[in-house]
Amino acid sequence: MAIVLIVDDSPTARQMAAEQLKLQGYTTIEARDGKEGIERVQSLIPDIVITDIVMPNMNGYEFCRWIKTNESTKDVPTIMCSTKDQDFDKYWGLKQGADAYLIKPYSPAELIMTVRKLLSGVAS
Repeated sequence: MAIVLIVDDSPTARQMAAEQLKLQGYTTIEARDGKEGIERVQSLIPDIVITDIVMPNMNGYEFCRWIKTNESTKDVPTIMCSTKDQDFDKYWGLKQGADAYLIKPYSPAELIMTVRKLLSGVAS
């Protein structure tokens, strides 16, 4: 099954996403911020990335730009998940290369549906 990298500074948010994904048969790896996310990606390229935006050290926008400009990861689907819910926030996230943008709190079904769509190559 697919490997999902979850990048979020909230242990609770990481745990909730990981539990839902594992119930669907996905393998998850976790990171606390974009810098740790880069470390995880450099040791194992995931099939899809889920990232928060507001994090210390390296935020989700920076991390997404890194993913999308790195030759080995540029095609990895990336989902931004954030409490930042303004149209501009979503616009800016997608402008950084995110393939989808979910507003927290999102439902487990919404997360799973978005992951499945992106892994099957259907943009949301």
